[in-house]
Amino acid sequence: MHHSASPRKGRTGRPRSAETDLAILHATRAALVDLGWGRLTMSDVAVRAGVAKTTLYRRWANKNELVVDAVAVLFDELELPDLGCLKSDIEGVVLQFGALLARPETKTALMAVVAESTTDEALRERIRSAIVDRQKRLVLLGRSRAQARGELPPDTPGEEGEQAAARNMDLIFDVIAGAIVHRTLVSGEPVDAAWGRDFTALFLTGLSGLGDRG
Repeated sequence: MHHSASPRKGRTGRPRSAETDLAILHATRAALVDLGWGRLTMSDVAVRAGVAKTTLYRRWANKNELVVDAVAVLFDELELPDLGCLKSDIEGVVLQFGALLARPETKTALMAVVAESTTDEALRERIRSAIVDRQKRLVLLGRSRAQARGELPPDTPGEEGEQAAARNMDLIFDVIAGAIVHRTLVSGEPVDAAWGRDFTALFLTGLSGLGDRG
């Protein structure tokens, strides 16, 4: 699993403790659920995590950085299952993603940082790099597996092929993540097995695929 709380550059001294980092990130998510973004402070997190406030500031410059990393470490739990075919792999990761967003700590933290980022470009960029860009690894892995199985054509060689593959990866991620986020956080509906099957059918075959639902 990837660890989302990356060391801040230029820091020296005692090595960071992964256990302490995880305790701080857990405390951050718990505080968000209880207090909300507006009332959350670094002091609240320090008390809940049982650390000095200076410990937080050695790791994160401000609340924005801390909260994004607290969300990112949850998304790093996502893994693309290897179930033997692209359809099953997509259904598997869709259900994982839906279950992750259904957790109160994930839902509260993600909605808080996204709302705050609408007026904070630096926070938006941190969300993009710490969460969105890192999770595109799942699309890259899924496409690579499907190409190896012969389910998808290989990438076109050369620079143009690389650019097209990158655009496709962005689009695939946006479609899958966007649908699940809307389903869970906007509509407030569950991402269950039936929805996962229907979404995957629509994603892979278009509207005609929905006529084959069982």
